[in-house]
Amino acid sequence: MGWSSWLLFLYLSWSFFFSRTHESQIYQLQLLLQLRKHLEYPSQLGILESYNGDLCNLSSSPNLGVVCLEDTVTELKIMGDKLVKVSNDFNGFAIPNQTLSESFSIDSFVTTLTRLTSLKVLRLVSLGIWGPLPDKIHRLYSLEVLDLSSNFLFGSIPPQLSRLVKLNSLTLDGNYFNGSVPEWLDSLSNLTILSLKSNRFNGQFPSSICRIITLTDIALSHNHLTGKLPDLSTLSSLHMLDLRENKLDSDLPGMPKELITVLLSNNSFSGNIPGQYGQLNQLQHLDLSLNNLSGTLPSSIFSLPNISYLNLAENMLSGSLPNHLLCGSKLGFVDLSSNKLIGVLPSCLGTMLDKRVVKFGGNCLSVDTQNQHQESYCNVANEEGKQSRCRAVGILVAAIAGAVLVISLLAMVAVFLRRRYRSGRTFEQNIISKVEQDNILTGVSSEVLANASKIHF
Repeated sequence: MGWSSWLLFLYLSWSFFFSRTHESQIYQLQLLLQLRKHLEYPSQLGILESYNGDLCNLSSSPNLGVVCLEDTVTELKIMGDKLVKVSNDFNGFAIPNQTLSESFSIDSFVTTLTRLTSLKVLRLVSLGIWGPLPDKIHRLYSLEVLDLSSNFLFGSIPPQLSRLVKLNSLTLDGNYFNGSVPEWLDSLSNLTILSLKSNRFNGQFPSSICRIITLTDIALSHNHLTGKLPDLSTLSSLHMLDLRENKLDSDLPGMPKELITVLLSNNSFSGNIPGQYGQLNQLQHLDLSLNNLSGTLPSSIFSLPNISYLNLAENMLSGSLPNHLLCGSKLGFVDLSSNKLIGVLPSCLGTMLDKRVVKFGGNCLSVDTQNQHQESYCNVANEEGKQSRCRAVGILVAAIAGAVLVISLLAMVAVFLRRRYRSGRTFEQNIISKVEQDNILTGVSSEVLANASKIHF
């Protein structure tokens, strides 16, 4: 009897579990079919039309992936084919053959999506999704990876996204987001990858990013960021920094020592290349081209143990390179073209080394004179740079001297007024004393004495 009861219990439990699992499978399949309808029946989801098997056993492909944990969908990947992008005049309305139709509602789409409450990974790429990203995206509270790249999303990133505290990868590349990069990003304390490339972000690089010490990748290239790039040396886990094609115009900041790739080309960075960059021993790829950098080159960056790519072209770098410059054994590409360099090209950058590509045209080097300027061209540029620095120093000294002179004059005026005030008070007290004495003799009223005390000189 005991065995019979136990077997009955197991059977009922299994039946209940199977029923619940089956219901869950049907519910999730229905949600995917609704998503397919919202996305206007993309071919990638055509397999769902007549599918009646176990959703969690759905065969994955490069364009569709469904992953489950305990019969619950935890990962959804849909890769579309709407790769053609419109020009910068996209104004937030549907475009035939590129976006989903005018009847598409991103609000309804995200509402359906948030019913998959156990999603940890969501990748919806190149599907023609358009509109502002709804606040309700935060209802996917289990998300760890969010990739909505190559769509037509615009407006600002909703602040409610900061509530996705488990998020470790945020990729919104190739959209039309605008406004400033959010300052609340440091609320995502587990974030390792932040990629917002090719949008319309403007304003300054948010200092809050420097507080996300878990970051390994920062990619904000091809936007309109301006102003100063803060010191990034606190980001001890950072391996990749991509800020190409913005409008950043500060000096180059300090960098963390674990960096592998630094891409800062096509900005307006100025000043010298910090000597600290010659201590980034993990660095493999450094691109500082198309900026306004000046001064001499720190020779140590050529000999970094892992450096393979070094692009310093189209700056205002001046002076000469050491004759005995050492190059790292992995250095395969160097571009020094279109600067103000003079002197001899060091032997380790000589073109006789087939394994190393070196570009150096547009300088004043005493080699390959056909592609070099006259040395006077670079000397004039260097002299102008020195004069500019001297003028800057002169202006600073003059400003300091002027400030000191103004402070001195103000101090002298204050001393003069204070002495005059004391002298006036002494004269006033003498008059009042004399009036009091005369009052004793003549009987002057107390009201007159009171008025006398209010006399000012």
